[in-house]
Amino acid sequence: MKRIIVALLVIGSLALIADTQKMIEDINELARLTERYTNISEFDKDVMKTLEKIDRSKFVPDFLKRDAFRNQPLPIGHGQTISQPYIVALMTHLLDIQTSDRVLEIGTGSGYQAAVLAELAKDVFTIEIVPELAKTAKKRLSDLKYENVAVKEGDGWYGWPDAAPFDKIIVTAVAKEIPPELIEQLKVGGLIVMPVGDSEGSQDLMLGAKQKDGTLDSESILPVQFVPLTGEGVLTLRSQESNGKDK
Repeated sequence: MKRIIVALLVIGSLALIADTQKMIEDINELARLTERYTNISEFDKDVMKTLEKIDRSKFVPDFLKRDAFRNQPLPIGHGQTISQPYIVALMTHLLDIQTSDRVLEIGTGSGYQAAVLAELAKDVFTIEIVPELAKTAKKRLSDLKYENVAVKEGDGWYGWPDAAPFDKIIVTAVAKEIPPELIEQLKVGGLIVMPVGDSEGSQDLMLGAKQKDGTLDSESILPVQFVPLTGEGVLTLRSQESNGKDK
């Protein structure tokens, strides 16, 4: 019986390695194919080692575990998704995370991106607006021994003022503009990466660097498709836009 159990464990381990390697190969191939947009032919080695190390199947629902290593986004419930591995690699690469960095993430989801960040940065602060997702992500990250990750339920539009300032900020949901509160909480010289555009139309992944005068120098990296950022902040922005049109 023990031999059977050992054999099954070995088979499972080999399958995990093979699935992970295939995911890494798919990410590398897509990086080459999108170089004309991003000017990036390959991602940072530490980022790729991190994606190879983390078992993505631990961050998806049980019924999707066999699809966990596909290079595609997957539903995690409540209208949210776990990002495509290529996008996780790209956004993490763009942030150029250092071991001394304090990073803010907006949109915890299942906690996968937070886990990637935690492997690279000093501290990670992540906010999730869906209570159920925030609760399960907090437990999952704790069970996986990510002691440098703080999870909070809340409206990501307003950031995390009590923990600011941050060296890097990553937003994993789209809005029509980068929230001013997030720019304010970013250190001078710090980087923010976020999809900007219409939740049902054109979106661009934007990379911004905060200048000494407090403004953001931004550039478009790649056309993307993300779920919308939700909460009071987004509703306030929509209301302001509507009032502006009515004048």
